[in-house]
Amino acid sequence: MSPTSDPVIGVLALQGDVEEHLTALASLGVLARPVRRAAELARLDGIVIPGGESTTICRLLDVLDLRTALTGGLQAGLPAFGSCAGMIVLARDILDGRPDQRPLGAIDMVVRRNAFGRQVDSFERSVAVAGLDSPMTGVFIRAPWVEEAGPGVEVLAEVDGHPVAVRQGSVLATAFHPEVGDDLRLHEMFLAMVSGG
Repeated sequence: MSPTSDPVIGVLALQGDVEEHLTALASLGVLARPVRRAAELARLDGIVIPGGESTTICRLLDVLDLRTALTGGLQAGLPAFGSCAGMIVLARDILDGRPDQRPLGAIDMVVRRNAFGRQVDSFERSVAVAGLDSPMTGVFIRAPWVEEAGPGVEVLAEVDGHPVAVRQGSVLATAFHPEVGDDLRLHEMFLAMVSGG
């Protein structure tokens, strides 16, 4: 991204909270577009991987031939933000996933899928996130947590002693859904990362 241009952010539009992320980004004045094909990745300054069903997203990355291009972009430094299922997809390893579920390995972490329980166990919690001046409400829906974080991973927030927001380089991930509320500070944090901040 050049210093004089506005960022273009893609939202992986295979399944999940695609519209919620597009709306959140648009409300911040950002050009955001859905991404369904590998060619669409080439024109982006950042990518969001939304909440949804991580096994479905991982499978569709292969079915739609997106995995190689997305992995290449991430390895080349494409900033990424994953929420809930997006955190799982960005992990190095997944516990309690399907045997054929392959994450992207963009963050050196092991994530436990559905760690906080099933759909009926969903909850909201005030979460203090490093870098934010006050706590935000975290919406946890069949949420993962980080079971193990590598030495290069910065833990930004914990719930009950488990990491639920992390950052490594230009990749940010949360176990909760900041896209479903009106607190867009994590989207702003991601956009600052995209701009090199």
